[in-house]
Amino acid sequence: MNILVTGGAGFIGGHLAEQLALRGHDVTALDNLDPFYDVGIKERTVERGRVAAEGEGSYSFVRGDIRDEDLVSDLVGDAAFVYHQAGLAGVRPSVDRPREYNEVNVGGTLNLLDAAREADVERVVMASSSSVYGKPQYLPYDEQHPTTPVSPYGTSKLAAERYGCAYAESYGLPFVGLRYFTVYGPRMRPNMAISNFVSRCMNGESPVIYGDGQQTRDFTFIDDIVGANLALLDTDAADGRAINVGSTDNISIQVLAEEVRDHIAPSLDIEYEAARTGDAAHTHADTGTAAALLEYEPEYTIREGLAAFIEWYRENREWYEPLVRGEESAGATTETTVTQQSR
Repeated sequence: MNILVTGGAGFIGGHLAEQLALRGHDVTALDNLDPFYDVGIKERTVERGRVAAEGEGSYSFVRGDIRDEDLVSDLVGDAAFVYHQAGLAGVRPSVDRPREYNEVNVGGTLNLLDAAREADVERVVMASSSSVYGKPQYLPYDEQHPTTPVSPYGTSKLAAERYGCAYAESYGLPFVGLRYFTVYGPRMRPNMAISNFVSRCMNGESPVIYGDGQQTRDFTFIDDIVGANLALLDTDAADGRAINVGSTDNISIQVLAEEVRDHIAPSLDIEYEAARTGDAAHTHADTGTAAALLEYEPEYTIREGLAAFIEWYRENREWYEPLVRGEESAGATTETTVTQQSR
């Protein structure tokens, strides 16, 4: 099957493109290689896709932007299936650049939806975010929880997924939005909390927590996210809906830092700095809908996923760590944004 993956050099999009190529599909990865984080990670992700296609599948990389209406139309026209992982990430940057986030995350998505409607593709699967929920009225979040995002980023992702559902209703376009909950794993964005904690502990430095560490997150390992996406190749049960994809588990940032520290350098103390504004206090996914519609059952607990990431980090430390260390001045963030254009 010909499959287009937008944001295909990013963290999630890159893992997805690689797995699709390994399964014998003909994959086109579209990405603009935006330097939101080090492009070297994205270049390695593209290379992984090319290697994966050395079997029965194929892989091609196109450098371009989802705001380019003609390019998007051409690529979607050649695809039977579209995984839309592209978009600008980050809660705090969106506060400074709300119009850009709207142009990319909403306008770019509309370009893709219009092209998909004209091309009569089999399905569009879009990366959404737990940020659409805003401040929790209750936990875990289920899909009936009010969607009242508190950042331009969350607002742009909600608008994009709502357009997708509206196109499903109005034009019969098969569309599914997947609301990701803090995704982590190999080749993850370098300045996220887990990669930052691991980097510091590997180098004999105390992990730094912003705030008191009582914030909690539903961290989801990348393999589970990819599995949920792949399930949508074979079912239309979720068409026209936006559904949660998380770990069903959550952990405090304090315990997360302790787990990483104890795994790598138990003698280190944990340091604390002033809390960052804009981070959600708590996230936790109810994945009952995904379980019912996609038979989704996450395989990794946070501790299993952490162990897998630390092992990967050690094996790839020579090239990955300098990129993480280069961004440590930005600090470790616990924000819940995970969708990618080239992130």
